[in-house]
Amino acid sequence: MMNESESAPISVVIPCYCCLATLERAVYSVLRQTLSPREIILVDDCSDDQTPQLLRALEKQYGGLIKIVLLAKNGGAATARNAGWMIATQPYIAFLDADDSWNCNKLHLQYALMSSRYDIALCGHQCALHLGEESHSPLATSFNETEIRAVNMLFKSPFNTPTVMLKRDMPLRFEEGRRFGEDILLWQQIAFSGLKVIRMEIPLAYVHKPLYGAGGLSQQLWSMEKGELSNLTSHYEAGNMGVLMLILSTGFSLLKFLRRFVVVQRSRLVASWTRVAGI
Repeated sequence: MMNESESAPISVVIPCYCCLATLERAVYSVLRQTLSPREIILVDDCSDDQTPQLLRALEKQYGGLIKIVLLAKNGGAATARNAGWMIATQPYIAFLDADDSWNCNKLHLQYALMSSRYDIALCGHQCALHLGEESHSPLATSFNETEIRAVNMLFKSPFNTPTVMLKRDMPLRFEEGRRFGEDILLWQQIAFSGLKVIRMEIPLAYVHKPLYGAGGLSQQLWSMEKGELSNLTSHYEAGNMGVLMLILSTGFSLLKFLRRFVVVQRSRLVASWTRVAGI
């Protein structure tokens, strides 16, 4: 772990809910960064297992680097991230989920870009699927970058939440209590407000389960779709797009949902056939 002179002015916010099996992997991926953050904020979203005890143990083990917040009521990831954001002391905030992890060069490369380009309000990057453990090997330090326009986000999310770093002092926040689509809604609002959003074309974060299919969020597909449709309606009501764009983006969203549904059903059939065949 680096001392403050070798660290960056970054607060890392990790929402936690019943994550005993994965939280230490996430935290250690932050501790292994080649450029250390100034603080790691772990927010327990009223877990009903031993997660709060694990948070206290990590706080005790890592002294002043780790701070914990224990919420009295479960409010979802948006509420937990906002709670961490509220007590963050550093000018930059990086988000990580408790079941994901980072490449060891993530903060070094992302902070170097954001601190050298003051016009960037939000920066994300690519994400890789690792069904095993995350890679500990540094990646190449050169990469392309893409500016993400607000209208493009109406059709596809440009990056996952564990890839995002943003400026702490922006006035926008996650919508409290929203449990689906809350992250892309904030990214869209930031872009629609005229702030610059950049994606680094390099995979610096890892997810450890498929987003869709037998091992992913198959049971929540329709809830996720309703969240996305609600986001589009919110932007229409806010005057960010006209009725034609609302129709186009809604239709495209429903087509994506149908495709995901087919993928999930196919995965279920394959899993069932495998069990029956004894493979």
